[in-house]
Amino acid sequence: MNDKIKILMTSDVHAYVYPYSYANGKAMDHGFGKVAHTFRRLKDENTILIDNGDNLEGSPLAYYHFEKRRNEPNPFAKIMNAIGYDFYNLGNHDFNHGEDVLLDFVSSLHMPCLCANILYDGKPFSKPYHLKKIAGKTLAIFGVCTQHIPNWEKPENIAHMSFIDAFDCARDICRQIKENENADYVIGVYHGGFETDPDTLEPKGAQGGENKGYQMCMEIDNLDVLLCGHQHMEMCGTCNGTLYIQNAHNGSQISYVEIDTKTNEIRARLLNVDPQADQDILDIMKDEEQDCQKWLDQPLGTTDVDLLIKDEFDARLHKSQVITFLNNVCFEATGADISANALFLFAKGFEKNITMRDLVATYVFPNTLVVKKIDGKILKEYLERDAQFWDVKDGKIVVEAHNDFPTPQHHNYDMLDGVEYTIKVSNPVGHRVTSLTRNGIAVKGEDEFTLCVNNYRAAGGGDYDMIKDAPTLKEIQRNVVEVIAEYIEKHKVIDFEPVNNIKIEI
Repeated sequence: MNDKIKILMTSDVHAYVYPYSYANGKAMDHGFGKVAHTFRRLKDENTILIDNGDNLEGSPLAYYHFEKRRNEPNPFAKIMNAIGYDFYNLGNHDFNHGEDVLLDFVSSLHMPCLCANILYDGKPFSKPYHLKKIAGKTLAIFGVCTQHIPNWEKPENIAHMSFIDAFDCARDICRQIKENENADYVIGVYHGGFETDPDTLEPKGAQGGENKGYQMCMEIDNLDVLLCGHQHMEMCGTCNGTLYIQNAHNGSQISYVEIDTKTNEIRARLLNVDPQADQDILDIMKDEEQDCQKWLDQPLGTTDVDLLIKDEFDARLHKSQVITFLNNVCFEATGADISANALFLFAKGFEKNITMRDLVATYVFPNTLVVKKIDGKILKEYLERDAQFWDVKDGKIVVEAHNDFPTPQHHNYDMLDGVEYTIKVSNPVGHRVTSLTRNGIAVKGEDEFTLCVNNYRAAGGGDYDMIKDAPTLKEIQRNVVEVIAEYIEKHKVIDFEPVNNIKIEI
């Protein structure tokens, strides 16, 4: 008899199915195809397969599906059903396409959806927990998601939903299990990560309550295993008697937990996915993938301006003209005085002959545009928050540590056009913006402006509360990629004088 229970988990696959890069076609060890092969190799009669959310957004294939084939059956649900997951937890990006897509996705899954801390029309989205009998033992399994979704998501995408604090919900569920069930093991599935390093006790990034894994381990006494996600971070260990694990994203890695039912020993390790991909999984979206590839190679326009990203660090430190271009698009779309854009992680930039592939490899999030009314005081606060992205180490400007690890936060460094400013990184936090002008005239606290940002920033995402609290004047309820594509098709030739309006000094 097999006395070991296996729990295999994916998290943050982000709708990657095929094992290659959409930017350049390079082979990649990621995606549901390789996850499926890995699971099938490892699975036996005592195995539980769990996914921990974020499967409806992230890949160009997902963008194509929800832009062009939104009303067709959800292919990502088909893939998860074919792989044979036992449980699915919701992630924050699963809300990006609205309630109709989310509800259709969940109803199409052949497995229970976890996520006990989400209410729909005041009623729990899922059962508090599920009991699973396996290898002669009873496992109590529950799921929660970061409650910060309203801080990022468009209100209409979560109009009927409310979110309970993830820690409070997990604590209450574990109490219920302890009082009402004779469970041998309690397994928590949390689409969130760790706010504190369990080994060093150092804080991991901003302490706004987005990640509460450490608190769960320290303050919930009957939690045996905590399966984490959201941070795209590799971690595995034990904290206060709770085994925790979190794997890398895009389906490049799985979490492997093994429970010895004779000794009650629980072990875990991270496994890279197999080199092989299962063809039956790839075939599910074969036709749609082929259409997506054709769509990605559609020519939109041309440019002689250097808009390729060769060095991401330098592109932020010295403001790549890709940002100037994106801000020009926003100016035309909204009429705002000032526009802000970030250079996303692994952004490709634009070739001389610009295609949709360039766009989705450069602007990777399904954002919309929002125009806010601000004054000079708020603008200064905004730029001071922005300036915290940088630090000085060994006499050189570097990215501040918490913006690089455990999860890169490069999307939280905005570069603005419509004003000129200087950041002196060696100055104390809050006093780094040493010059701020508009058209060469010093900005005063009472000066008023209109500012274009994406909906994530407009909601205060990245701890930009000063933008969240500013009045909203206008919303462009269309995907930014679509707005950029229309701008290029309209102008055909993208040509502008480079704008070097930002200085970053030691």
